[in-house]
Amino acid sequence: MTTDVNADPTHTGPTDPAALPSVGVVIPTRNRPMLVRRALEAVLAQDYAGRMRIIVVFDGTRADHGLRGTESRPVLALANWRTPGLAGTRNTGLLGLDTDLVAFCDDAHQWHPDKLTAQVDALLAAPSSTEFVTCATEVKHGERCEPQPLGTASMRLPDLVHARIPVPRSSTFLARRAAMTGPLGLLAEEAPGSRNEDWDLLLRAAKRAPIVHVDRPLVRVPAPPRAHFGYEYASKIAALRWMMSRHPEIRGCRPGAARAYGQLARWSALTGNRRDAWAFSREAVRSNWREPRNALAIAAASGVVNTRLLGLIEGRPEF
Repeated sequence: MTTDVNADPTHTGPTDPAALPSVGVVIPTRNRPMLVRRALEAVLAQDYAGRMRIIVVFDGTRADHGLRGTESRPVLALANWRTPGLAGTRNTGLLGLDTDLVAFCDDAHQWHPDKLTAQVDALLAAPSSTEFVTCATEVKHGERCEPQPLGTASMRLPDLVHARIPVPRSSTFLARRAAMTGPLGLLAEEAPGSRNEDWDLLLRAAKRAPIVHVDRPLVRVPAPPRAHFGYEYASKIAALRWMMSRHPEIRGCRPGAARAYGQLARWSALTGNRRDAWAFSREAVRSNWREPRNALAIAAASGVVNTRLLGLIEGRPEF
């Protein structure tokens, strides 16, 4: 990562550190010492002028107290004392902070040096009701990085249920800590399989106020393996059904519902549950017959597509 990639020469935010909000960074990790040290290095290299505090939370493993910060940017290592999984691990770190803002960075991800500066600038320029800021990412494929801008400067609830844009990753999140420990709420630790808790948090935030988005790739993420989570379809089904029950707006949005039901149909077919696959396929067509993924859902339910081939087509999760 180089310091000049995606740098913002138009930075106009406050320059006095005392005038800037303090930022707490939570890095959840589990059995990946080399990755977490690399992620921590990128967080420590932020050009943000305000006060920073960093908490690394170890899920299911002993906390490594050998992680070093700096005098102005201390690093605290904690063991997850809440529900095992990403949501509980992040909440452990969040509740250990006393900062104005909180940001999350997964251990396999790396921030660009101006990530926090750009997001805090955007937050301070937004209406005072704004509680949440995201940013774009870039995906690293070997030596090549592919920027993934969303083409928007803000997200509202219809954007996130319509599925017209991908759900931003948690490593792009910057939020007001008082909102997350108060009316907005913590990450949902009850999410089945510790899935979709990021999407759930974004929907809850968007119901309160528009989410500001910095559409520059300020977080670098690795390309997922082709079969990432490929055989955990039962967990995927449970998590998506939980989301649809928790947020009826998804079912109420015809394009979003069609996409969700189409995924449920495909995943049901991959578990061998042809009956549910047909039922979800019908719901997908009823919601939006123009949805192009419906053809794949119907093919999966009818057995036209071989389940092994369908698994390869599924590849990376859409939610």
